[in-house]
Amino acid sequence: MKPLFTHTPSLNTRMMLALLASLVVFFLDSRLDYFKLVKAALSTLVYPVQVTASLPTDFAHWTGDFFQSRGQLREQITVLQASNMLQSIRLQKMQALERENMRLRELLGSSFRLQERVQVAELLTIDLDPFSQQVVIDKGDNYGVYIGQPVLDAKGVMGQVTEISPFSARVVLLTDPSHSIPVQINRNGLRAVVTGRGLGESLQMDFLPHNADVRVGDLLVTSGLGGRFPVGYPVGKVISVDFPQGKAFADIKIEPAASLATSREVMLVLPGEKIQTKPLPVTLPSVLEDSGQQLPAGDD
Repeated sequence: MKPLFTHTPSLNTRMMLALLASLVVFFLDSRLDYFKLVKAALSTLVYPVQVTASLPTDFAHWTGDFFQSRGQLREQITVLQASNMLQSIRLQKMQALERENMRLRELLGSSFRLQERVQVAELLTIDLDPFSQQVVIDKGDNYGVYIGQPVLDAKGVMGQVTEISPFSARVVLLTDPSHSIPVQINRNGLRAVVTGRGLGESLQMDFLPHNADVRVGDLLVTSGLGGRFPVGYPVGKVISVDFPQGKAFADIKIEPAASLATSREVMLVLPGEKIQTKPLPVTLPSVLEDSGQQLPAGDD
């Protein structure tokens, strides 16, 4: 016999029970970690659903990247090539500036060793005449350049100024056949004259007899005679000494100290300041004062 009346929980009661069960499960999971294995199993089961749900978005991105316009790709390639070229040019410029900085440091180092003041100039053009060894620099009359002014590089004498204009000047090099410079051997002070012999030729030391004390490797410096070049600037080094029979003078060849073919920056030697010294007062010895003797006439 069935019971006449059965009690069915109401909807609100079922919702309250479900909420209470959820809270209990949440508490047990957060505090006691009872459902770790269950969550891992559920995640494994749900993963294919998640991948399938993300397929449309991933396919749209992949299709957009694959079918990107050739114009955009060419534009990107052009930009990258231009950037690469710019970086290469900057690298070359940095290397050129580094070499120029080294040359200028050599010039400044040389100028500190000089007693005279110097002015740095740069080569503009080179005379292409094979019988004339001359260059043009970017300093002229407006910068105080004058005819006969000595010109050097970081290693030694290059030549002297022969012509000037307001913004440039022409310099004759040591190798020009028309140029001669008085020198002396740094080892023993022997004086001589060095003359140019043209393009690709060594300098020539003239008018020294066979018994002159000249050796291979001797350093030649300016002697200061003639009033153009100050004393002590390197001119060159002796590379050969011959005594030909039947000639009154020795055949001596000189290698220039300056880098005539490669130097781009040069130094113009400015006139140094003269220091006037007063003569010291002369006091007569007490013996002459006591004896009344006088100095000979003409000795002031």
